[in-house]
Amino acid sequence: MIGINILSLLISLSFYSCDKASNTADSVDDSSNIQKREFISSFESVNDFDGFYITPQNHLGTTFHELTESNVYRGMYSHRAWIDGDNLQSSANDKNHRGYPTVQFQNTTEGSFKTPCYISLRVWLDMELDNNPTGEDDWFSFATFTDDESDNWDRTVLVNLNADGFVHLQHTTNQGEQTSLFQTTEIEFPKKEWVELKIYLDFRDNGYAKVWQNGELVSHSEIGNITNKLSQAHFGLYCSPQLSTGVVFNDDLLIKEVNEE
Repeated sequence: MIGINILSLLISLSFYSCDKASNTADSVDDSSNIQKREFISSFESVNDFDGFYITPQNHLGTTFHELTESNVYRGMYSHRAWIDGDNLQSSANDKNHRGYPTVQFQNTTEGSFKTPCYISLRVWLDMELDNNPTGEDDWFSFATFTDDESDNWDRTVLVNLNADGFVHLQHTTNQGEQTSLFQTTEIEFPKKEWVELKIYLDFRDNGYAKVWQNGELVSHSEIGNITNKLSQAHFGLYCSPQLSTGVVFNDDLLIKEVNEE
């Protein structure tokens, strides 16, 4: 196992920008002769995230993450993140649990990706989410995407799991707005097993997003008020502050530019 101290050490280092978005001859757009780009990580090494922000260890005293051999989909390692205690008494303005490396394409030589993009990821989750009649329901976020190249992440699109057990798109037609063209109420997210999430993002005019869970469509929404670039993303662990226990593993991450769905 690679201990959490490795990731902690990386936070203290000053990274130079490193282009992790490789060009591939197999993904050439014949119509425009523009090479498509892709980012791949099976979380075999923290070097995959050189030049990108990584959340600090013991975030708010409750959230931790590491590379681990304990539960792997492919290769030798996966990314593991877990929480130990809630953040309800924290003095932080943002009390949400966070344990992840980011992908920051704006820090690479070629800059932000252009959509449409496909994203695929393997996820293993053990976390109980409950409805709360007197406050915010529990939630877990598998993925966050933004066109914002700053640290603000002002406009985001999320892929979340709600307390009813369904994967859904969040912040769709605008930040804070929730609309859908299709949303499953039957296909629940299975816990304690590897699940494939596949996401299609189109931030162009009249754009939209789709999410498939193990090959089945679970969420489809229009996306608005966003520019046509994918600048940053994060996966790993991001969830509501009242949660006090749980673990998630990520493996086999792929982000690639495409022509169409």
